Amino acid sequence: MNDKPLLIGVSARIYTPGTAGINVSGVWTKTLHYLEQSVAHWLLSGRAVAVMIPAVTADSIVTRSDLNLHHYAAALDGLVLQGGNDVAPESYGETPLAPEWAGDRVRDRYEIELVDAFVKASKPVFGICRGLQLLNVMFGGSLLQDIAAQRPASRPHRDGSIYERHFHAVEVLPETRLAELYPGLRRATVNSIHHQAIKDLAPDFKPEARCPDDGIIEAVRWQGPSYVAAVQWHPEFHIPGDPDNFDDAPMLQDFLNAAQADRR
Repeated sequence: MNDKPLLIGVSARIYTPGTAGINVSGVWTKTLHYLEQSVAHWLLSGRAVAVMIPAVTADSIVTRSDLNLHHYAAALDGLVLQGGNDVAPESYGETPLAPEWAGDRVRDRYEIELVDAFVKASKPVFGICRGLQLLNVMFGGSLLQDIAAQRPASRPHRDGSIYERHFHAVEVLPETRLAELYPGLRRATVNSIHHQAIKDLAPDFKPEARCPDDGIIEAVRWQGPSYVAAVQWHPEFHIPGDPDNFDDAPMLQDFLNAAQADRR
């Protein structure tokens, strides 16, 4: 029996110097790649080890040819895509409708290459918030650049003043893997910190949860040969012991079970 903990890669969040509201002195003058603590702790709660995978940017001392993401896919047991900046509209064939919705094209390209490497290695991939949106775009779908602007009848999906304390209901759709993981559960409460969402669902993607108030897709799964799934909420912000908050533990364990099966 292999008792070594699973090694789960996590895509880097990227800070670029010049971001509004950040002090321009010291470390903030450098490009930063970082792993949010709560994401690492979420994986640790499943007894897995989180390994952040760096990206290559314009000011890197190495070139893209020096970073072989397939080596990471070979060495690690699975991949989690963190939340973060918007997916750039150019990544799905559009132009930004507003300057603040320009997104992060550098991160898009890096994460698409990263997912491609893990899928080709048949290693499981799980997306969180932006991760769901990136996966939908990578596999041929598109996004609403801003829910409030493009679907004004929708409920609010983000409130910056309370961040992860903003909640709404989701419906778990029947005859899905998510429904199998939560037998008898049809409605739950999740946090909601996004202003973009799926517009056109990617081919071969199946919705697994929706917001009952406006139909926004909240969870998806690829119908392809390997494990690719994602949720629009942030499981790493789950409040332990809160009976009104969706219990993300079975979902995490399902992802880690897929990683363990691939290791065997």
